[in-house]
Amino acid sequence: MSHIGNPYLTGGSTVSVGAEGTSAVGHPPQAPGPERKTAPAGPLAKGWVRVILGLVVPVLILGLWQLVTVLGVFSAVQLPSPGAVLTSAVDLFDRGELGTHIAISTQRVLTGFAAGAALGLVLGALLGLSRLADVLLGPLFGAIRAVPSLALVPLLILWMGIGEDSKVTLITIGAFFPVFTTVSLALRHVDKNLVEAARAFGLNGIKLLTTVQLPAVVPAVFSGLRLALAQSWLFLVAAELIASSMGLGFLLTDSQNNGRTDRMFLAIVLLAVIGKTTDALLGVAEKWAVKKWA
Repeated sequence: MSHIGNPYLTGGSTVSVGAEGTSAVGHPPQAPGPERKTAPAGPLAKGWVRVILGLVVPVLILGLWQLVTVLGVFSAVQLPSPGAVLTSAVDLFDRGELGTHIAISTQRVLTGFAAGAALGLVLGALLGLSRLADVLLGPLFGAIRAVPSLALVPLLILWMGIGEDSKVTLITIGAFFPVFTTVSLALRHVDKNLVEAARAFGLNGIKLLTTVQLPAVVPAVFSGLRLALAQSWLFLVAAELIASSMGLGFLLTDSQNNGRTDRMFLAIVLLAVIGKTTDALLGVAEKWAVKKWA
């Protein structure tokens, strides 16, 4: 009887192979295939090329926006020019309000996202690994997920008041479900042969989860995290409807009430830019995590 290294476990662990070529986990060893040749990296593999190409469409949209306003297709109230939006940004910055709006909204989003992602990871792992927990809690979470975010606002005000707790809680709810759903589904589809091989070498419980199962679903987890981050920014506007006096969501709704279309566009542009920036930072963390664990 010979031994071959187990590709799924670290260290010097081996899997026994019998005379007939059958491994201890019940699968014949795979013959080494032909060596794959790595295709040469094209221009799109370069980071600066991707950044420049990614800016092409936004610049074209900005130019079209300027052209439409110059031609007078829409009135200044319906569609202010990019210059008017920039002027409103400078005005708010000079007053010291723009930085406050951005900082408060970012703090609310990151706090709610961190809480929702942590809960989603824990409960998603629970339902993904336990069939009993899935049967007991799955229908409840599915029903709550179907409730629109605005329907929760009156209830949160009643329970928590109009302070920060109700706003952050609403964002937490928005961030929870993408992570919860992605993690639970991904863990259910982890290769059973991989799990059985790990158990054969004495890995169970938390050690099995952290050593084998979670690393196997790292790409899926980060997909859920990026969806949750985007959802957090979406829920921000609904959260800042709860008696807010600062924040980008407040700036958006207050500008609508006062007829300041230029500030409305400014809030929308800022939400898009900051949301994309945070997503890009999470994408960097994803590449690092996939390279390290996946």
